[in-house]
Amino acid sequence: MARPRDNATPRTKSEVARQHIQEMILSGAARAGDHITTREISEALGISETPVREAIRSLAAEGWLDLQAHFGSVVASIKSEQLAEIYAIRGALSATAIELGGPMFDAARLDALADTLRASATAVVAHDVAAYTALNRRFHALLSDTANTQWTLKLLDALWVQTAAVGRGFEIIPQRMERSLDEHRAILAAVVARDFAGAARLMVEHERLAGGELIAALNGTITGR
Repeated sequence: MARPRDNATPRTKSEVARQHIQEMILSGAARAGDHITTREISEALGISETPVREAIRSLAAEGWLDLQAHFGSVVASIKSEQLAEIYAIRGALSATAIELGGPMFDAARLDALADTLRASATAVVAHDVAAYTALNRRFHALLSDTANTQWTLKLLDALWVQTAAVGRGFEIIPQRMERSLDEHRAILAAVVARDFAGAARLMVEHERLAGGELIAALNGTITGR
């Protein structure tokens, strides 16, 4: 999978299969409840089914997939009422990542964040949901992937896949993109000012708003504003 952060080249066939399945989920190619077969993955990658089974077991243990008797593996799903909790946890973890990792941000990291927001603005103007979705993920990854926050990042990765699988948020509420971008700009401004506590508070609110709008949309009650 082309993860939002830079990864080392996978070392084993099982890791290749694992990365491929994760990419399918995060890209929206595989949605909540979709069946993932060992044959499909092995044929797509040109590898045997044994490492694919190993990858599926690993992903199931981390919550990416559900293993169902007599059916096999499916992309994990969650109920809309669980999203409030997930987004609250995401906000708390992302805030922790900023407070622990922010002091390590160098000029290159800040430039990458700014470049991501410039590209995000272009995506908003073009109403390009796919591009904005990828850039949104990159922005959050840049804020949470530091030497001081690797455990936080692992936990966030698990939560990201839950919300990715339940529905493509910006597809459901494309009007959320502009609001999301404004919130990202405020977070980055606080980070640039070295106000990491303030940036953390903004991140908590950002995730709360994102979760609230997605829940409302899934419940069919979203209204434009």
